[in-house]
Amino acid sequence: MTFVSLSRTRRSHPRAVILGTGSELPAQVVTNAALEKLVDTSDEWITTRTGIKERRILEEGKGNADMAYRASVRALKDAGLEAKDVEAIIMGTVTPDYPFPSSACVLEDMLGVRKAFSFDVNAACCGFLNALAIADSFIRTGRIRTALVVGSDALSRLLNWKDRGTCILFGDGAGAVVLGASHDGAHGILSTRLRTDGSYVKTLYVPAGGSLKPASLESVKRNEHTIAMNGKEVFKVAVRSMEEISREALDEAEVKVDEVSLVIPHQANLRIITALAGRLKVPMTKVMVNVDRYGNTSAASVPVALDEARREGRIRPGDIVLLNAFGAGFAWGAAVIRF
Repeated sequence: MTFVSLSRTRRSHPRAVILGTGSELPAQVVTNAALEKLVDTSDEWITTRTGIKERRILEEGKGNADMAYRASVRALKDAGLEAKDVEAIIMGTVTPDYPFPSSACVLEDMLGVRKAFSFDVNAACCGFLNALAIADSFIRTGRIRTALVVGSDALSRLLNWKDRGTCILFGDGAGAVVLGASHDGAHGILSTRLRTDGSYVKTLYVPAGGSLKPASLESVKRNEHTIAMNGKEVFKVAVRSMEEISREALDEAEVKVDEVSLVIPHQANLRIITALAGRLKVPMTKVMVNVDRYGNTSAASVPVALDEARREGRIRPGDIVLLNAFGAGFAWGAAVIRF
């Protein structure tokens, strides 16, 4: 198991604050009723087990960076900044447009950014929190003053539409936040915590397409380029891990659970979300939920929910927000932010 702690630095050092948010969901909606025609399932079965009613699917001919671009443009507008102000682009994704270069580089070109560094972070559904923590550390050390942090995934490209255990869960989307440096001291990212446990690699993964098993006629026929998952094991570890990492992040930020105004968890499964809220003793009225409309959008999940929460007026100045996520790896993390 590996462990990373990105702690609060001295008060004299800058702190990363969220200046703007944005999101993008594809127009194509796939309902549970539509899935009934593809696989042995039903709306009742899906809703009962996941809480998902529909999900969005990226149109053919478009790539991950297309969604990331639209979310980023909205985030920059919300922040009152232009692309030329961005010093770093860090994108959490497992579905880049190409094996290389990074989708962050593709996004950089689409935005017209010319004086920045950009790279992808592969931490599956925890990708955005990893990217956020990295950008936060760059700002805290004074290396940069502005960063565009993106979570964007098109997991529909990795689905076996005959596997009811996975095809019902995932959707596509992108979310972005613009971070800026502030010496205010009262607001911004108070703490971030990240963890991984590689002993669970094959519990949730795509078997082929990498250097170990390159694409071949046989691997395509065996559907080895699609998501393979042990759902029961994921559920069991996810709830416990997100509770533990959330408490660690809150302790590091010196924030009590009852001081949190809103919890924005990874939107994987409503049962996971409600179980996590119960463990943290947080009422569901203080938990952001949109999994019913979008399904699991992987790295996009948390930033999309964050953007929606802001636009719905659920986050006000002074509010403390807890973000947490869990994904393949296993990788999980949490962040505490004062707005």
